[in-house]
Amino acid sequence: MMKKIIQQLTSSNRVLLASHVNPDGDAIGALLATGIGLEKLGCEVVLYNESAIPAVYRFLPSVDNIQKQLTDLERFDTAVILDCGDLSRVGSAADSIATIPVIINIDHHTTNTRFGQYHLVDVDACATSEIVYRLIQAMGIEMDTAMATAIYTGILTDTGSFRFSNTNQAAFSTCEAMVAMGVKPSTVAQHVYGTYSLGRIKLLNLALDSIEISNNGHFSIMTVTREMLADTGTQPEDADGLINYARRIQDVKVAALIHELENGNGPSDGRKRFHVSLRSDGSVDVSRIASDFGGGGHAGAAGFSVVSSLTELKRTIYSLSDGFCGTCHLN
Repeated sequence: MMKKIIQQLTSSNRVLLASHVNPDGDAIGALLATGIGLEKLGCEVVLYNESAIPAVYRFLPSVDNIQKQLTDLERFDTAVILDCGDLSRVGSAADSIATIPVIINIDHHTTNTRFGQYHLVDVDACATSEIVYRLIQAMGIEMDTAMATAIYTGILTDTGSFRFSNTNQAAFSTCEAMVAMGVKPSTVAQHVYGTYSLGRIKLLNLALDSIEISNNGHFSIMTVTREMLADTGTQPEDADGLINYARRIQDVKVAALIHELENGNGPSDGRKRFHVSLRSDGSVDVSRIASDFGGGGHAGAAGFSVVSSLTELKRTIYSLSDGFCGTCHLN
């Protein structure tokens, strides 16, 4: 399959690259590294992500080239979809992107639906950025520091700084190679983990106050509403990573972050649009919970979007979690 993908990319004139909504470091890193690489081949490349790029990733080379809107999709002969378990994960443009003649699916999620004409899906890869690095090597594209920084950031963040269960030998060997190409780990870490705006600190305070714990202490829910964002002067991307605080609570096996979406009014009164992120301590496969809502992800990290009332959504999540933590009613 790798050979066919390389043939398709090298024969393409205009390529659309897209990654999932609410992008994390891997989605952004894979997007940027692939884009820079294809530009070196002389391809006309457009980078797309529907969501705003979180502030912590705006230091990455070429990040300003990522567009939030798409036009003239008929001009593309190929689309490369990165870090998406399903084409719908690119957001509102999914149906339009589906009309592009050839779609290449590059991903590492266990829940990947194998959409598109060509698939480069490796569920054993630590990150989609690792797969992109292998593709770049196979295509004979010369790596540079910009591409290396994007790939390093993708692997660093998707492995939780090498703490998560997806951390494998390739994670270390690839990052070692990126450092040899000029990546400065301390600089990347400072941007990704070391700098927060005052507004984000205030948002964290409100999010921590929202935490609810099940009676047995195994399940936690954190909530971020549009009102919280308005009160703190923050953007949706500032909620990135907050779920880790809810997951690190002693005895918690699974944490959920319920994030009210922009323009989130649902089809009826009292119902809104939410994105739910799930994190596990490793003892629970949260991708199974997410799949019940049409979402997906990894055993340790997954998510889904839904239209619901907040109360109904919490009740439903807790009912699904009963299978792994007993009776998980709210305190």
